[in-house]
Amino acid sequence: SPSSPGFICSSPQGCPTILLGNPRRQNIDIGGLNFQSSTCDLKLVTQKRICYRLLVLIAVLLSLSFGLAWVSAGFESIRGWDSFLAVLILGAGILFGGWQILRTESEIPTWLGNLLLGAAFLRLAVGVLWFVSLPQWGHGTEAELAGYVMADAQQRDQAAWELAQSDKPLLSAFQEYRLADQYGGLLFASAAVYRYLGGDVHRPLLVVVLTAAFSSLAVPFAWAITRRLWGEKAAKPAAWILVLCPEAILLGSSQMREAFMMTLSAVAIYGLVLYWQERRQSGLIGIFIVLLLSLPISSLFAIWLIGVLILLMIVLDHGRIFRSWRVWAVLGILLVIGVAGIWFMADQIFPEGAANPWDLVAQWLKYAAQWEAYTAERASGWVQKIFGLSPEWLHPWLLLGYGVVQPFLPAALIATGNPLWRLIALWRSLGWTLLLFMLLYAPFRAMRRFRDQWLAAGMSLVVWVSILISAYRGGGDQWDNPRYRVMFIVLQAALAGWVWIEQQRESDPWLGRILVGTGLVLAWFIPWYIRRYYPQIPWAVTDVFKTLGLGLASAVLYGVFDWARNRT
Repeated sequence: SPSSPGFICSSPQGCPTILLGNPRRQNIDIGGLNFQSSTCDLKLVTQKRICYRLLVLIAVLLSLSFGLAWVSAGFESIRGWDSFLAVLILGAGILFGGWQILRTESEIPTWLGNLLLGAAFLRLAVGVLWFVSLPQWGHGTEAELAGYVMADAQQRDQAAWELAQSDKPLLSAFQEYRLADQYGGLLFASAAVYRYLGGDVHRPLLVVVLTAAFSSLAVPFAWAITRRLWGEKAAKPAAWILVLCPEAILLGSSQMREAFMMTLSAVAIYGLVLYWQERRQSGLIGIFIVLLLSLPISSLFAIWLIGVLILLMIVLDHGRIFRSWRVWAVLGILLVIGVAGIWFMADQIFPEGAANPWDLVAQWLKYAAQWEAYTAERASGWVQKIFGLSPEWLHPWLLLGYGVVQPFLPAALIATGNPLWRLIALWRSLGWTLLLFMLLYAPFRAMRRFRDQWLAAGMSLVVWVSILISAYRGGGDQWDNPRYRVMFIVLQAALAGWVWIEQQRESDPWLGRILVGTGLVLAWFIPWYIRRYYPQIPWAVTDVFKTLGLGLASAVLYGVFDWARNRT
C-alpha cells in the first residue's frame, strides 16, 4: 500500500513518504500511482509470503494428520499422527513435483492450483467416508467391515501390511503374493509405506493419502493436454470433469492401481503432445519414465498405453508422422519395451506359458473374453436368459455393448437393496451417463466437418477404441469394466471439453436430439427393470431386444421429427 515502509509515493494527491532500504530502486505503477521500491524490500515481502504459506501448509498438514489418525483409531485417540504426517508430506511432494512438470506451460492460472488441491482433498475425504460408513451401513462383508470399498483393495492392502511386518525383503511382493497382486508393483509400494512410515498398527488410510494425491495430478495434466489441443476455453471444463468424475473419485479414494494409472497415462499423453508440438526431448523422456513405472504396476497397462500413444501419434500428425526416421525409432523402442514387459511378466499374465509374446497376448485375449462371458452369465440371471435366446456368436457383441453402458442408469434407479450401495450406484451411473452422452456426440459432430475437425475425429477414434477394449476385457461387470475404462479418463475429459466449447461457439440442434434420443432409450428400460424387480407389476414388453428396439425407434422418430420441424 502507499503507506507501506520502503515506498516513495509520487501521487499528486500526496501520501506518507518513508525512505528505507537499498538506494537501488524500481519504479512500480499500481492503480495510476507511481511507487519506488528498493530491491531488498521486495525480497523481504516475497520471503514473508513464502514463510506465511509454509506456516499455513504446516498447519494444514498437522490438522489433517491429527484428524486422519483420530478417524483411523476409531475416534478414540490420535496415535499414529506422525505416520500420517510423514505420508501427507510425501503426498504434498507428489503434488508439488507434478505441478513442477507443468511449469513449461505459460500462464498457468491460479484456479488450476486450487482445483488440484480441491481434487486431492475431495478424494481423501471420500476415502475417509468409505472407511467410516461401510462398516456401519454396508453389506457386512469382510472388505466392508475393514473399511474398503473394493475387495481387491482389501486383499492387496492387507497382504502389503503382512509383508511390511515380516522379515522378508520387499521384492517378495513380485514373487510370493501373486494372489493378492498379479503384478506386485502396488503391493510393493504399499508395503514400503507401511514398513518405513506406517508404525506398528495397520492404518489403511495411509495408502489412501497417496492414491488421493497421485490420482488428483490427472487434473492439471488434463487441462494442459486439452489446452494445447483445443485452447484454454476447452481446457477448463476438461479439468473440472476430472475433478468431479465419480469413477475417478471412487478409484482415487481407494487402494487401487487405477488411481496411479490414470495419472501415468495423462503424463505420457502430455509428453507426446509436448513433443509433437515443440519437439521437446523432455516429452519423450517422460513417456519412457512412465512406461518403466507402469511395468511393475501392470505390464498389460503399459502395453495398452503404448498402443494408445501410437494411435495418438498417427492422429496428431495426420498420418504424416511415419515419414520421419525418428518416429520409427521411437516406435521400435516402444515395441521393444512392450515385448520385454510381456515376456518379463509372462508367468503373471498366463501361468501356463506360451511360445512367444505374440502367442501370449493372443491366448490372453481369448481366455479373457471367455472368462468375462462366463462370469457375467453366472452373475446375472437375465444375461443367462438373453444368452439362451440368442446365437452364441452374438454373445461377445452383447457383452461388449452392455459393458459400454455400465454402470447402467435405469438399473441404478430401480435396483433394490442396501441404501448406501444404491446411492453409490446411482452416483456412478449418473456421472458415466452424462459423460457417455458427450462421447457419443463427439464423433458425430467431428465427422460432419471432417477436414476442419480431423483432430477431434481422430481423438474420438482413440477414445472409443479404449472404451471398447475396456468393455471387451471387463465384459458386463459393473466394477471391472469402469475401472479399466478410467485409466484413460484424461482423453475422455479432453474430448468432452472440446464438445462443450464447440457447442458454445456454434449451437448444434443435433446435440439436443442425441440427448433426447439417448434419454428415450434409457426411459424404455425403466419399466423393464421395474418389471424385473417387481414381477407383480404388469408390463407387456418383457423381452430385452424388443425394449432396446423400441428405444432406438423412439430416438430415431424424435430425431426425424425435430429435424423436419426445424426445417419448416
